[in-house]
Amino acid sequence: MKKKNILITGGLGLLGRSLIKKLLKEKHSIYVIDKKKNSKRNTFLNKNVKFFYGNFVNKQNLKKILLKKKIEVIFHIGAITQVLEALKKPLKTYKTNIMGTINIIEAIRETNKNIILIYSSSDKAYGEIKDRNYLENDSLNSIYPYDLSKSCSDLICQSYSKVYGMKVAILRCGNLYGPGDFNKNRIIPETILSALKEKQLIIRSNGKLIRDYLFVDDATNAYYLVMKKLISTKKKMLIYNVGSKYNLSVLSLVKLILKEMNKEYLKPIIKNYSKKEIKFQKLNYSKISKELKWNQKTNMKLGLHQTLMWYRKNQKLFK
Repeated sequence: MKKKNILITGGLGLLGRSLIKKLLKEKHSIYVIDKKKNSKRNTFLNKNVKFFYGNFVNKQNLKKILLKKKIEVIFHIGAITQVLEALKKPLKTYKTNIMGTINIIEAIRETNKNIILIYSSSDKAYGEIKDRNYLENDSLNSIYPYDLSKSCSDLICQSYSKVYGMKVAILRCGNLYGPGDFNKNRIIPETILSALKEKQLIIRSNGKLIRDYLFVDDATNAYYLVMKKLISTKKKMLIYNVGSKYNLSVLSLVKLILKEMNKEYLKPIIKNYSKKEIKFQKLNYSKISKELKWNQKTNMKLGLHQTLMWYRKNQKLFK
């Protein structure tokens, strides 16, 4: 593939960091927008990665970057990602996740409609569909703030593609995990960090919520395959679920981690603070497997082991 100028929003998060590494291997020029407070996570000493510290809600700044750097592809993965944070701060969530997405796609429309947008949606955009796996053509019927912010942004991206002829891809992933996740309120980092401190984890749900869990590098491979497809196809819009064969309850996942750490005696405490979450989610990802030959390469045991090793090595960063 010809070298591209690629912009990543939220590039210093879990998925962004993995994506940068992948794109560097493929010799692309990478530009990253992320918040100034995340600059300490920047360990990329490479001339092909340049950072802009700011907020993608600023449309004028976005337009300057698109024009000056001749951006050809945007991975929009920056967002408020925590369900409980979104419940506490719905307005901030809607402004960041929905208006941020509108600003990005409007900046594309106003500068160069040939720029490809790859939007990071979520399994939670579907809302709750009982008793079966989610399919790409299912309606988006979410109600909780984070979920709804993803549904709205997802539909907005679809609208711009259909109305303005822009090339857009939408990926709906399950829960991602892996080394380098600085969001210590996610279930896997929180479980590991609590156990490393010999503390019992407090589970804020009933422990029975079921989700797909996918190693971040497998998700990155999906994003890269989708970019390649969107560049080469005449289609204007692609939508894919990116799921996992590992569909676990919170309690089962925590037990797996504690077993891997030989700390099964640190039994979690269930508090169930929040009852405003989807109970069951499972993505059907046969479409991306069939059309793009994507497959999940990292099994849960290996993925958790690699993640655990990273937190052990970098525990001082979370004191």
